[in-house]
Amino acid sequence: MSILAVDVGSSRCKAVVFSSSGEILAQSSRQYSPQFPQPGFAEVPPLVFWDALRATTQETVDGSHHDPVQALCLSSHAETFVPVNREGQPLGSAILNMDTRATAESEWCEKELGRRRIFELTGLIVHPMYPIPKILWLKRHRPKSFAGAERFLGVTDFLLTRLGLPPYIDYSLASRFLGFDVRRACWSEEILSAAGIAAERLPVPVPAGTVAGKLSAEAAAQIGVPAGAAVVVGGHDQPCGALGVGVVKAGRVADSMGTYECLLASSPQPSLSDAAFSASLNTYRHVVPEQFVTLAYFPAGIMVKWLHDLLYGGTSESSVSETEDYARLESHAAAEPSGICVLPHLIGTCNPDFNPRARGTIFGLTPATTREQLYQAVLEGIACELAQMAEILSRAAGDFADVYGSGGGTRSALGLRLRAALSGRRFHLMRCPEAVCLGSAILAGVATGIYSSFAEAIEALVREDSVVEPDPVLAASYAHQVWKYRSLYPALAPVREHAAHFAQGGEPQ
Repeated sequence: MSILAVDVGSSRCKAVVFSSSGEILAQSSRQYSPQFPQPGFAEVPPLVFWDALRATTQETVDGSHHDPVQALCLSSHAETFVPVNREGQPLGSAILNMDTRATAESEWCEKELGRRRIFELTGLIVHPMYPIPKILWLKRHRPKSFAGAERFLGVTDFLLTRLGLPPYIDYSLASRFLGFDVRRACWSEEILSAAGIAAERLPVPVPAGTVAGKLSAEAAAQIGVPAGAAVVVGGHDQPCGALGVGVVKAGRVADSMGTYECLLASSPQPSLSDAAFSASLNTYRHVVPEQFVTLAYFPAGIMVKWLHDLLYGGTSESSVSETEDYARLESHAAAEPSGICVLPHLIGTCNPDFNPRARGTIFGLTPATTREQLYQAVLEGIACELAQMAEILSRAAGDFADVYGSGGGTRSALGLRLRAALSGRRFHLMRCPEAVCLGSAILAGVATGIYSSFAEAIEALVREDSVVEPDPVLAASYAHQVWKYRSLYPALAPVREHAAHFAQGGEPQ
């Protein structure tokens, strides 16, 4: 018997079938593109998620060597939501997490309830990415859609209703609404009352790993999975990925190296300290019972991708050819620091200041600078930023010596050596490249009795491939460049403020 795990991202849906011993039997993915109908808006037609789910599950099950699927688990990105009517039909586009239309509503939430009070309740810093401000935006600007909406559903709960199951959302995804009480594991009466949103209009919060039901013959036929297979409620991709690399207790930290790079610590209590608040950390429910996660993150892979497309014109026809391009650049990297400082802030900063005015910066170019040096400098900048995130996270959630990595960044040997050296921490690389789906498979396996506990499932499925130790000699050689890196961002503050003054129509100063 096998387990089917599906991870629905903001631009790609991936399905993976795992054997009970953790081997990947088959996998499939589908990409889709967000729509940007006007500045600040980012949307996807909701049925795009459903069509991607159907296509990937059917293709994956067909390729799984006829090993029957016993359970299906759905995980997804967070913050995206869909307004649906009484019949469960979408009333408009899914509003994506990257959508920033609700800036005024976000500011209203902060003024009405207080930035610190919202953090104490939800573990989040107020931001327009979250659904509650966007639902308030609908109330103000799309009153018919707001009034006609029976519920405002996240991605996984919307897909569950398409399968004829209840609109369950796990605690980790519910935590990303900016209206969930992380301590009590329920919708916050204080926040919803202030916003004028009834809890009944939101999905039903349940623990990750809850069995939502079994597939009917009709639903099973639509997604290619055997009728009667259990459908298990998954969670937010970040904590699912942490489970997939075995980060379920304090002292171990996960590093998801993608478009954003996210360090995640697990603990038995939420990190709601002054240090966590001042660093704008996110702390909320894990997909593992009685555990919480605390996140520090920054833009990373987007800088690598930008440089690749700049150098090669974005002409690579596949991820394989892109990987070959990166390998060629890396093969010419120098043994010493590049001397070029790169701030990877193409889309602003995240922790600790979440500054949208920040911009990507390259300092130290000369006529002799090569593409290989630029690539090395980007990896150096990401490693410098990662080291700062590690310091921020350790101050709020406790120190740690070991980091368990997953994602595209693990394919760069140089990038890993730099991360380990500049952060002073060991980086463990896992055998399974699909940490999010593996974490979802663990949830399904425990829920359906394939494994008796999370500990047994982790022992059976989570396997380490190699370890990158921190190199003190390499770290020492970068001491001056790290100093330059850390000096550059504050030194640019007057430039950022001047640019913001111009953007708001101010006169030259």
